[in-house]
Amino acid sequence: MISFDFSGRVAIVTGAGGGMGEALAGALAAAGAKVAAVDIKPAPASLSGLDGVAYAEGDLRDLGFVQRLADDAYARWGRLDYLANVAGVLWFGRDASALEMDLGVWDEVMAINLKTMVHTSRAAVPLMRRTGGGAMVHVSTIQWMRGDPQPQDAYQASKAAVSAFSRSLAMQLAADGIRSNVICPGPTRTPMQARWDGDPQALARVADYVPLKRIGTPEDIARTAMFLLSDAAGYITGIDVPVDGGMLLRC
Repeated sequence: MISFDFSGRVAIVTGAGGGMGEALAGALAAAGAKVAAVDIKPAPASLSGLDGVAYAEGDLRDLGFVQRLADDAYARWGRLDYLANVAGVLWFGRDASALEMDLGVWDEVMAINLKTMVHTSRAAVPLMRRTGGGAMVHVSTIQWMRGDPQPQDAYQASKAAVSAFSRSLAMQLAADGIRSNVICPGPTRTPMQARWDGDPQALARVADYVPLKRIGTPEDIARTAMFLLSDAAGYITGIDVPVDGGMLLRC
């Protein structure tokens, strides 16, 4: 089992109220990091009262809230090393083809999936520069690389923009010793995919379609994020890492 030591390091993890963000916040804390965990939802039981985790409930679309979150983390622990942008939405039914969908939904998805990443980056980068460097990881999706017969166009476009923005950050911040990378999950069992709950046949069909014959877990994504944030990935920046069980092999 690969282990990481993040002792003396400080991270901000968004989307920590469940799924991938919850798994990553907990894994970082278990590896010794101090974690400012944030979500619009209340703290999950796994993070409540966990040593080294300060949980904040709030809306990342509010730049003032995001700035206070970052400043409070720096004031509390004296540094900021990592930013993990995990928060996002996938609204089945509401998010559909851009040719037909309510464009108000388009704007909401863009605000949550993309603009919040701008907010967190604006708040975190000056503090990471003050610390002397750091790393960022952002969660996108393999879906932006492929079409879908049942499109969620706002989701896919926003996640493509996450990857594009990450590469821009990687180039801009390389001289500051700040790295920026993206994880692109494939089918993963998280609250975002609640449509599979109570439907073992659907789960079996999806797992069978994945070349590795299983659906991903939040821990799969968290472990990849831990590597990309760690010093072991110190010469890696500006990339997109599919964590998809081989799904892109079917494209």
